Amino acid sequence: MTFPNLTVSANYSSGEENIYRPFSVFSVLILTLLAMLVIATFVWNVLVLVTILRVRTFHRVPHNLVASMAISDVMVAGLVMPLSLVHELNGRQWKLGRILCHVWISFDVLCCTASIWNVTAIALDRYWSITRHLEYTLKTRKRISNIMILLTWVLSAVISLSPLFGWGETYSEERKECQVSQEPSYTIFSTFGAFYLPLCVVLFVYWKIYKAAKFRIGSRKTNTITPMAEVVEVKEASHQPQMVFTVRHATVTFQTEGDTWREQKEKKAALMVGILIGVFVLCWIPFFITELINPLCSCDIPPIWKSIFLWLGYSNSFFNPLIYTAFNKNYNNAFRNLFSRQR
Repeated sequence: MTFPNLTVSANYSSGEENIYRPFSVFSVLILTLLAMLVIATFVWNVLVLVTILRVRTFHRVPHNLVASMAISDVMVAGLVMPLSLVHELNGRQWKLGRILCHVWISFDVLCCTASIWNVTAIALDRYWSITRHLEYTLKTRKRISNIMILLTWVLSAVISLSPLFGWGETYSEERKECQVSQEPSYTIFSTFGAFYLPLCVVLFVYWKIYKAAKFRIGSRKTNTITPMAEVVEVKEASHQPQMVFTVRHATVTFQTEGDTWREQKEKKAALMVGILIGVFVLCWIPFFITELINPLCSCDIPPIWKSIFLWLGYSNSFFNPLIYTAFNKNYNNAFRNLFSRQR
């Protein structure tokens, strides 16, 4: 996601060798790796979408949330990252005109914001399914997940389209710059709406998931039923031989060996959510910290670091489907069946 002051001259310091000069070995290597990242992100997310469409059991929650995340990540890889790569090839100068600049910036903010909020929606869904599995029925889960998907895309559209209605300027023909509005108020609004608010939500959610899992493990006890030994005597007439029937009840013990099926499922879900959130934070937090501080303190951040932070954020769209499918055996089986049919 590009934000203010991303585009600058390629020669950012006098006397320093330009790392992006044409045909240098290092620049070719970096641009090749970025192109591979674009292709891998696009292919992986398309594969997830095709799997969800082809497998009937995936036509329900939480796979609708995964599909929404994959759609946003496909759009990042197909509409945003290629133009960002062209932007890097041109020395971070925009030479494609005003209209395409507006289209690129709008999709950049829309898709990256939607991707971040989709991660948040998946974390919330997992949290409710673990902590409120009795109240969080399939019908309720479907309704809430659809509401979260709608809110994700509406909020993303509001953030991305606001500059088109006068909230700052995105294109400068004289300086050949194409960047998100530099208006400080918009920068604060967009960074908080696109990152800091969902960051607070996912951190709170994972803390609650961790507490719930810890509580369940701590409260698990061995259930033992031990009836008291009982003697029943039956006597006949005083002059007849005494007949005594003695019944002793054995001790019955129910003990859970290891984790139950639900506990194993909850642990796996908590681990998946934790890794998903951790990668999301590591990928995006450097970029959003610099983008929030930069307009407030007028700090001069080297352009090379801006590009590194930007593409690190883009890489989150590659990791999202990789993490989610790695912890779901159903996806792994569906992938194998899909490829076996193609053969």
